[in-house]
Amino acid sequence: MDFQDYKKLVGKLKIGKKLPDAIYLHKSALTEVDSTLLSLTTRIASALKIEPVDWNIVKYYRSDFKIALLNYPSFDDYAYPALSKSHTIDLNKLSLRAASYIESKNPPILHRKETFLAPGDERIERFSQHTLEGEKIGLYENTKTIGFKQHWERLIKKKSHYLDEKGHLHPLTEKPIQQSEYDDSVEIERHKTAITRDQLSQPMQILARHEYLNGDYSVFDYGCGQGDDLRELEAHGIDAIGWDPVHAPEVDPTPANIVNLGFVLNVIEDRAERDDTLRKAHKLAEQMLIVSVMVAGESVISQFRPYKDGVITSRNTFQKYYAQSEIRYYIEHTLGQNSVPVGQGIFIVFKDKTEEQRFLLERQFIHRSWQQKTQRIVIKQDKPIAKDLIQNDQALFDDFWETCLDLGRVPANDEFEFSDQIRRVAGSHAKAHSALIDHYGDELFQEAQSKRKDDLLVYFALSLFEKRQTQTKMPNSLKRDIKAFFRNHASAICESKELLFSVGNNEVIEQACISAYEQFKCGEFNDGHSYIFVKELLNEAPKELRVYVGCAVQLYGDLEGIQLIKAHMRSGKVTLLGYKNWETDTPLLIERIKIKMREQDVDFFDYVGEYKPVPLENRSMF
Repeated sequence: MDFQDYKKLVGKLKIGKKLPDAIYLHKSALTEVDSTLLSLTTRIASALKIEPVDWNIVKYYRSDFKIALLNYPSFDDYAYPALSKSHTIDLNKLSLRAASYIESKNPPILHRKETFLAPGDERIERFSQHTLEGEKIGLYENTKTIGFKQHWERLIKKKSHYLDEKGHLHPLTEKPIQQSEYDDSVEIERHKTAITRDQLSQPMQILARHEYLNGDYSVFDYGCGQGDDLRELEAHGIDAIGWDPVHAPEVDPTPANIVNLGFVLNVIEDRAERDDTLRKAHKLAEQMLIVSVMVAGESVISQFRPYKDGVITSRNTFQKYYAQSEIRYYIEHTLGQNSVPVGQGIFIVFKDKTEEQRFLLERQFIHRSWQQKTQRIVIKQDKPIAKDLIQNDQALFDDFWETCLDLGRVPANDEFEFSDQIRRVAGSHAKAHSALIDHYGDELFQEAQSKRKDDLLVYFALSLFEKRQTQTKMPNSLKRDIKAFFRNHASAICESKELLFSVGNNEVIEQACISAYEQFKCGEFNDGHSYIFVKELLNEAPKELRVYVGCAVQLYGDLEGIQLIKAHMRSGKVTLLGYKNWETDTPLLIERIKIKMREQDVDFFDYVGEYKPVPLENRSMF
């Protein structure tokens, strides 16, 4: 048999796991292949004295005159069996290359075992369950890097799961704790976990930035510690109370608009109590629950003594350090609700789904300053009626015009504060808008429409990225936006899906970076590699770049404390850079967050303590 005959036979295979370079079959499925190919395979094994027990998978190369006989001893018993031995036969050179992976710590492994079998094999149903488990938690989103044991196991851990003895996937929250991992005689001193603050805690600062501490919302601090947050909130006239098992045990847990569970879960050493605490806090929340925990990597955790699923600190307190993806999964798995990352280890769970949409929507909108642009427009002189109408109530019409530009459409009655007055003067909002278009021209309004539509596309694209369920209830303003810019919700989703998929193309991201650099005329542009720019420019960037960075930010949270954004053009990564004394000539880099979207993972690096902060020498270019 020559190569052309072999290639034709391989090309006719209807079964097996088909990859671009090869087709894999389990030995049991060989009875279903062409007799000539079967004979070739068995004769090769016999001639080279490769024992039947030394192979159970055959690999037929598509573009080379080669066959590999592979041995995965645990194929029947384990979901992701490891390669033990391989024999690769080059039929062109008549050579054999044998390799052993028995001692390897990182051998190749198999996935989707059901695809290796012939139709009707009774093992297919069982193996398919393993595959379904992996698909449900997103293990197959990037198949380029999952073929080896160590990376596969790291990915599973990042998805907050572990493998049991058969290879079934389970949440880390359900992993049994081995008795040998900790000493039962240790007495955890929880009363030492409360710290004294001279400013609002990070979760409270985030609530303040998003105007949830404006006095319209009641707050319950679940695990308030020594009450520093409460004293500050009360000083501002906010309806706030708190409970703490050590410092405020006499207070009854009370429902409130907002419940803060700040750095509580990470100091509870009993897993069942931890789950119960999260559920109780969520039950008390009428509109939203904000949860925060300590986030750290292996380098920090390794400094402490292991205890249960966390560590014992030097103060004899318990600390459960989380990864960003781990705490998010834990919250959502325990509560059965979506969460919104708003910072490092900080998430909001909205009970009010309309408010959740408003919150996410506001992240993508900025109130652009149109006043300077309107002054550059030449007033038309051929519409004296409109001109007189406007000049008689110039301030009122200016305010209405700014609202039109901000929304990119004619506002509804409840979207303009002085609706009664403008309707009394002009007859209706539509007539007032028409008069203003005659007065100023429609160029600026068309620009406003375009920018507003981009804002909406970015919002919907990021909702798709987060796989958020379409809400039957949505803010009235969003309903009006959909009608004005997309005709209907289905059209909006279709356009935004196209935008979201486009950012997976490196060339699209590179062109978006080029366009942004040309538009802003500042920042650090590294041709073919990355573009670094100040975060204030993000929402004015091309929509593709906004979605690309937005996907990364949704994995991390708010950009408070971040000054620069680095968009990597080729690697699917975004780096966030935080500086100390940003307003000085040479601010110091103190925080770097690398977000790897293909792996759905976040790495945190700080430059404090023993690490010397790196100065930014070229701040002026930003």
